[in-house]
Amino acid sequence: MTKRIRLNATTVNGPTVSPGLWRHPEEQAARYRDLSYWRDFARLLEAGRFDAIFFADMLGAYDVYRGSAAPALEQGIQIPLNDPRYMIPAMAAVTTHLGFAVTMSTTYELPFPVARQLSTLDHLTEGRIGWNIVTSNLDSAAKAFGLKEQFDPHERYARGDDFVAATYKLWEASWDEDALLLDKAQRRYADPARIHDIHHHGPFFDVDGVHLVDPSPQRTPFLFQAGSSEPGRQFAARHAEAVFLNTPTAAATKFIIDDIRRRAEAFGRDPASVLFFPKLTPIVGVTDADAEARYQDFVRYSSTPGIFTLLGAWTGLDFDRVGEDKLLQIAEKADTRGLLESLRRSDPDRKWSTDELAQVFAFGTSALTIGGPQRIADWMEEFIEFTGADGFNVAAVIQPGTIASFIELVVPELQARGRVQKNYGEGTLRQKLSGGGDGRLRLDHPGRQIALAEIRQREITHA
Repeated sequence: MTKRIRLNATTVNGPTVSPGLWRHPEEQAARYRDLSYWRDFARLLEAGRFDAIFFADMLGAYDVYRGSAAPALEQGIQIPLNDPRYMIPAMAAVTTHLGFAVTMSTTYELPFPVARQLSTLDHLTEGRIGWNIVTSNLDSAAKAFGLKEQFDPHERYARGDDFVAATYKLWEASWDEDALLLDKAQRRYADPARIHDIHHHGPFFDVDGVHLVDPSPQRTPFLFQAGSSEPGRQFAARHAEAVFLNTPTAAATKFIIDDIRRRAEAFGRDPASVLFFPKLTPIVGVTDADAEARYQDFVRYSSTPGIFTLLGAWTGLDFDRVGEDKLLQIAEKADTRGLLESLRRSDPDRKWSTDELAQVFAFGTSALTIGGPQRIADWMEEFIEFTGADGFNVAAVIQPGTIASFIELVVPELQARGRVQKNYGEGTLRQKLSGGGDGRLRLDHPGRQIALAEIRQREITHA
């Protein structure tokens, strides 16, 4: 049976999706403050049979490059950046099936309000909400939230474990299935005996009380995560139902997928139940030559300071001080198109400038594919078969332009091959992505086990 390729769109609620491309005459991302822009984008994605839209989000400014946030501000790199949660109900109102993954931090938020916010969104979207669980890794965010510096990765993920344990209890163990009565004759909206305080006392968080929201269609939102470090992979193996990847090569992607699935199995989970979505940045044309011409046009607008601002945030290196040798070393690891190899063949003795090396990262460190519909579809199929991934997070170079081209030209090709759905399945986001079930967390998921332990302890206490 041909494996279905799931599709998510990835974006930010700000004016720039690629460094410098806000200047491109076709770029519309600067309309990010216009709700009609987001409604139109949601309609486009649903027409293209995308499974979800993933909103990346940051809680601090990118300030590593040149030791300042000035380059980020000047180039519009993830700043200004509006809170994406507020557009989701409007986008859900004009769609029926599209899912919405929202990023929320376990380092700078609190379990009780996050559980309430996500339950509310799950109700308003009729079960189409996902949570991208992040621990946040910017020093600027730590300082903005009153800390001298960010926690080290192991502590961030330990806090994350404690945070999600508290939310599992709120979502899964506070309200019984039959707690809502809606009995007008007896004047009883709900049965207090079937609604319970949860008592969570962990190493970082204490929560005592009733979840403020009655059970939403999914109870627990569909759980995404994007960590690829050692502690990040361990966290993903325990909690994630889907993992976003931003890996530079197919081999690196396969390594992380295989590693996380092995770890998930060690936690008692079905490793096949964890889905993987590597990032894909397609530049599509009617023909391969047309696509290459589009790529060259986009490169003319790219911004080297903007690229280094992003790289600084991702690597912690200030590329204003790092020499070209270090940049070349990093570029070689992230060169998915063989651009450096091609340059070496054409001019083996050439020394490339910083600007030329920066172009390797012009549209991120993930897979950049350029070509007509057949070439892009072939590449996607080969990538899925080699890595074991389940779909892609499709990123835009200009928004919605390059995603619109992907939907117009590549999606029909993939549908003809039986790879992309022609019609949506029924049910919640979890049911659509996982292929059925009752819309709840699987019984082998630690979230269900944590909630069941809370319920058993309550029963023992009241026996």
